[in-house]
Amino acid sequence: MSWLLAFAGFAALIVIHELGHFAAAKATGMRVERFSLFFPPTIARVRRGETEYALGLLPLGGYVKITGMNPEEELPPEVRARAYFAQPVWKRVVVILAGPAMNLLLAFLLMFIFFWQIGPREPSRVIAAVESGFPAAGVLRPGDEIVAVDGRRGDALVLARTLQRHRCAGPPRAGCAAAEPARLTVRRDGRTFTIAVRPVYDPQTRRMRVGFRFGADGPRDPLPFATSVSVAARNFWFVARETAALPLRLFDAERRREISSVVGGYEVTRRTIVADAADALPIIAIISLSLAIVNLFPFLPLDGGHVFWALVEKVRRRPVPVAVMERAGAIGFALVLMLFLIGLTNDIDRLAGEGFQVR
Repeated sequence: MSWLLAFAGFAALIVIHELGHFAAAKATGMRVERFSLFFPPTIARVRRGETEYALGLLPLGGYVKITGMNPEEELPPEVRARAYFAQPVWKRVVVILAGPAMNLLLAFLLMFIFFWQIGPREPSRVIAAVESGFPAAGVLRPGDEIVAVDGRRGDALVLARTLQRHRCAGPPRAGCAAAEPARLTVRRDGRTFTIAVRPVYDPQTRRMRVGFRFGADGPRDPLPFATSVSVAARNFWFVARETAALPLRLFDAERRREISSVVGGYEVTRRTIVADAADALPIIAIISLSLAIVNLFPFLPLDGGHVFWALVEKVRRRPVPVAVMERAGAIGFALVLMLFLIGLTNDIDRLAGEGFQVR
């Protein structure tokens, strides 16, 4: 069932995106030839008026075919006036931006609904997982309860903040150990003991870490309406900023490992549904937001590439040669393919290793 629900979530994101393009094209008077969920071969189709609605076999996306997307396309006189490239630049920009806009709106609404109606779980003080290569490995175990850090008791957030007080002796660098050890009071199998560990600096998260994660098994805590709007906005901005910086990670070997593909997003969604279906809501929101931001990168064949060349045409006050856009599209396609292959490779490594940790 988790496979089906995860698939339905991804399909919904595609439908919402393409519905944005479709509705905007219809609203601005363009001629829409086909609205397709997924890619050919086509397994079902129905025609309503001038538009064919289709369902493809390959669940890799979807598309809206608008008449005249190729400026050199030969068109009958009766439809030429409603072709895409016959429209003013502002109409073309509206149609292209409508797809990402729907994903942005959906992402914010899902985040807001999650915080307002469901609420995040209170993190427990029980360790859910221990990561290899960090000080916690071989010292702490899943199921251990952290009672106090440096003698200070409190909830998981208080304990985590106390750990962050331990800093490297000099400027933080990858793997540098804290100048002073942290003293962890641990409860295991009914007995309590204290251990000393030195947190190390993790450049990926940009903070000091011992290498364990608390579980999230506490009660849910829905937030007030206004607070939910604020928290959703902060999370929205954080994800948007990190996704926009995605191309820069190609030049950083450490951060390049953080790139994921649709395979990783699908698997995380599926495993989250298995663990707690309610937690899948913010995951789908993040994927929707990331999809929108990536689509706005100014490379053809992405939506941002179409907007970029439409604006270039506006500045030039004459159409951009098709050959120029085709060459730019080839470069853009290569960049997008490279990002996908890096993300796919990372996802395969995760699946072959410790997997995708969702709790």
